[in-house]
Amino acid sequence: MKVHLINPSDVSFGIGVITPRWLYVLAQATPDRFGDPVVTDETLEPLDPSIIGPGDVVGIGIHTSNALRGYRIGKLARASGATVVFGGIHATLFPEEALERGGAHAVVKGDGDTVWATVLDDCARGECRRVYEGGRVESADMLPARWSLMPSDRYMWASVQTVRGCPKHCSFCSVWKTDGQKARQRTSDSVVGEIVELRRRGFRFIALADDNFYPVTLTDLETASRRQDKTRYEALCAIRAERFELMERLARLPDDMVFFTQITMEAGEDQEFLAAMAKARIKGALVGVESVTPEGLKDVHKGFNAAGEPLVDRLRAFRRHGVHVLGSFIFGLPSDDLATFDATVQAAERSGITFAQFLMLTPFPGTNDFAAWEKSMAGDATRIEGSPLTRHWLMSQANRPKVYITHASMSPDDIRRGTQRAWDQFYSLKRVWGRSRCVKSMKSRLAFVLVSKLYRQMYANTGIATDSARIGRAAQWARLIAKPCRRLFSAPPMPDLTVPA
Repeated sequence: MKVHLINPSDVSFGIGVITPRWLYVLAQATPDRFGDPVVTDETLEPLDPSIIGPGDVVGIGIHTSNALRGYRIGKLARASGATVVFGGIHATLFPEEALERGGAHAVVKGDGDTVWATVLDDCARGECRRVYEGGRVESADMLPARWSLMPSDRYMWASVQTVRGCPKHCSFCSVWKTDGQKARQRTSDSVVGEIVELRRRGFRFIALADDNFYPVTLTDLETASRRQDKTRYEALCAIRAERFELMERLARLPDDMVFFTQITMEAGEDQEFLAAMAKARIKGALVGVESVTPEGLKDVHKGFNAAGEPLVDRLRAFRRHGVHVLGSFIFGLPSDDLATFDATVQAAERSGITFAQFLMLTPFPGTNDFAAWEKSMAGDATRIEGSPLTRHWLMSQANRPKVYITHASMSPDDIRRGTQRAWDQFYSLKRVWGRSRCVKSMKSRLAFVLVSKLYRQMYANTGIATDSARIGRAAQWARLIAKPCRRLFSAPPMPDLTVPA
């Protein structure tokens, strides 16, 4: 019985930006008695179906955006005589869909760290259950990734997870519902040990692939400190102390290492935390800005963010501490209008952020936005390729609508064109060259331009394009740019590196 682990994708770039960590965590969770699992990441190259045979077990992890491709692979694998198991956030939310449309024999809901071995044992006996509850494993049970199975020359950044869960409740996000609002933090020993292994293999750029690297804010501490019962306050202080312990240990790793994470804007008010990030060489952070107006933040239940000048000041605080921000913005919110697009780009530039992504509001399953939208569409009989609009992920990319929620003052084309214009403006060669002053040498500035253009090709052109031909052309350009870009991030292996105390 051969075990396959597959990350589906309709678009392959040849080179990956960040390692799909779940593949290698499940590889670690695969018991030795089943041999080395065969790992396929379709963001690199499409699956070769001939490698799947009768009696094999095929594990497919899906999120909403790649679910349709995952279902196609599942049916193909089942037709080859393999046992098909689906997991991932989308299968957790829609287990019956994976069983019906993906040819699944079984579905794993929740975390797979501990339950995967049970699934494989059941499959080996021919007794697999339809649904397995992986639940939310505690931090002590979170597994490191088995990086020995990773191709050494196909990814720019490696990834390590330090914490699961997010205490927020943003309307467009499902993380706080699927992963919970409790911060489940891995110990610094386990995190640093895994990072050292990756540096030994030649990775010096590491993404800390967390739901929220800043799980305890100053406001949280202040609120809890006013309670007569100090239990909550002490628990938050412990979580915060563990964050600082981790960053202190990251600072003692080789000084050529660079880290990137995902964090809320509130960290911009926490000078002590930002200073610790800078010392730990956490030089980049994805910050969910979402909207530059108070009304937009209210739309997405993100009142803890700043707007206007306070937004600019808070984002600049990251830059003052040497942390480059990848700002994430959402267009198509109820309060948006035609002036929102240019105003957002202007705010992004004034804030001094290094990179930006501009997304159209999409109701993803598991979110409050999706629940409200699904309810509002109850009487709509519109179908595309046999599926209702509320199951948009089941439609082929070319026929999938780009905008789903009706807007009071803008048409879908208005939102799509405005979003494309924002990408075009922010990533124009003139503006990219201007931002490249954040690095010193001419070689580094040219590299900055190359990486900026690659990011735009990978995440804008393939996401907003209306037809498969344009998506294909964007992917070809990304392939050409990606290979020289990967060399910018590689480093000589350090096989003798030891874990700092």
